[in-house]
Formats: sequence, C-alpha cells, structure tokens
Amino acid sequence: MAQRRAVGFDLDGTLFDHRGAATTGAARFLESLGIPVSLSAIGRWFAAETEQFERWRARQISFPEQRRERLRAVLPALGVPIPADDGGLDELFDAYRHQYEASWRAYPGSLPLLRTLRVQGYRIGVLTNGTETQQVDKLRRTGLLDAVDVVCTSERIGVQKPDRRAFETLSAELGVEPSGCLFVGDSVAHDVEAAWAAGMHGLLIDHEATDGPDMETMVLTALADRRG
Repeated sequence: MAQRRAVGFDLDGTLFDHRGAATTGAARFLESLGIPVSLSAIGRWFAAETEQFERWRARQISFPEQRRERLRAVLPALGVPIPADDGGLDELFDAYRHQYEASWRAYPGSLPLLRTLRVQGYRIGVLTNGTETQQVDKLRRTGLLDAVDVVCTSERIGVQKPDRRAFETLSAELGVEPSGCLFVGDSVAHDVEAAWAAGMHGLLIDHEATDGPDMETMVLTALADRRG
C-alpha cells in the first residue's frame, strides 16, 4: 500500500466556516431589508442557496444567475419586491455578499492542522467547487493560503466534484499518485465517495458534531493508520 504523502481538503464546510459566515451575512442582509430574522427565513435562504448552486454546478445556469435566482426565490416570499433587471439584482446581491465576506472565518483548528501537516512533510491541496477569485480570496483572507501548496477550483480546472477527474487533477498538481493522498471533506457524495472512486482515501468531517474527536485528531489518526 502506498504511503500517503499528501492531504487534500474541501474548502467550504471543511477548512472554511461557510455556514457560519453565510448565516451571519444573511441575517444582517435580511435585517437591512426590514425582514425579521427567523429560523424559517434563514432556512429559506439556505434552501435557495443549495438548489441554485447545484444548478450552477450542473451547468444549467451561470454563476451570476444562480445568485439572482436565490433572490428571486427568497425575497418575494418574504414580502420584499425585487428589481426586474439583472443589474438591480446584482447590486442587491452585492449587499448580501459584503455582509457575507465581512463574516468570513476559518474553523479554529484549520490553520494549526495545516501547519502540523507541513512540518510532517505532507503536500497540502485544496479542491473546491467555486470560482477562482472567491475561493482563493477566502483562503487568503483567512490566512490559509500560505499554508497550502495547491488550490484547484472547479472554475480553473474545468471539472467539478464529484467528477473523479477533479481529484485526479488535484493529485497530479500535488505530484503524488491518488493512492498517496488522503482527501478530507464534509460531504459523503462529493468528497468521500468521490475520493474513493478516484483511488484516494476519503475522510468525512462534521463540524456540527457535538462529540467525538476534532478534525486535527481525525486527520492525523487516519494518516497514522494508513502508515501502519
């Protein structure tokens, strides 16, 4: 069995706290529109985000259009009229985006884990579905960018998770065979099962779990187990 000398990570929900940032950003955005913030309103926001992002991932709509569709799905249902033109919708979404970006943060254990892996000699990569500019900016502004060797965004490499070619591209850019890479993510289908299909070992992380080991312990344990 090949010794694993590289670790790949998903970004949103794994290294980067997208849910926390988006919850804060959406709450502030809705408040600015005079909408009472409730679990129902936030739930509606995330349901639209998930649905429209999947439509973009499936190449049914463009990235700007998935943003507009989120506003069309959420705001009228909450009693807020929306602009009829794309320019007005983009300007409105920018108001949310500014609040979202102001709330960006990595999970507390992410940077220490990456530093530990680097000291131990592992190559480190990120594989993420998203645009090059936004995803790299997340890494830069949270201090994670300098701690990784490779960043593969779906926009840059031309394929998205769970396509096995995305994982093969990551391993190629890391300079290791897929069998020499552990991939860590928060989605069973898009991260763990897809990594296995590409010949990697996959590890599922759940930051919402209230018990069990933290991400650093799980990753280092998985690496030690594979060496053994």
